[in-house]
Amino acid sequence: MEENKNTVAEEVAEEAVQAEPSAKEVKAEKKKIKKMEAELSELQKQLDAKIAECEASNDKYMRMMAEYDNFRKRSAKEKEGVYADAYSDCIANLLPILDNLERAGKSDNFEAVVKGLELTVKAFDDALQKMGVTEIETKTFDPNLHNAVMHVEDEQYGESEIVEVFQRGYCKGDKVIRYAMVKVAN
Repeated sequence: MEENKNTVAEEVAEEAVQAEPSAKEVKAEKKKIKKMEAELSELQKQLDAKIAECEASNDKYMRMMAEYDNFRKRSAKEKEGVYADAYSDCIANLLPILDNLERAGKSDNFEAVVKGLELTVKAFDDALQKMGVTEIETKTFDPNLHNAVMHVEDEQYGESEIVEVFQRGYCKGDKVIRYAMVKVAN
């Protein structure tokens, strides 16, 4: 039995010696570990650089969004301001006409009232001209500018000629503000 014990002990010792790495193997393993640690360190540096780059991009994006939001708000305020200014300018051009009409209403002299109304109409035309509003021409019928409310057959007038204007039309540039209401011949 003792022999078996020795044999078994020898086998265990032999296995232990075989399991124990040699100095070369230990050195090679340490080299591998150092290489892996260096790679890990390099990867960590790259990761940190990418994280910093992402944070910088996110910061830039957030700043751009804030700048856009400020621009949008500023544009809305300016738009409201432009509209209010244009509206005020228009009313300022019309107020003198209202003043003239009020004065005419207080007058007892019929001829003075008629003369005042003529001057008021002229002042109104001048105010429209200052605002860039022009009267639509009423010689030949154009469905884009005129609203034909009556039609008459008459030999003395040409084809699509406007015979009578019931209501003047106005436009500003290419935009029609009010169509001219007319009677058209033939």
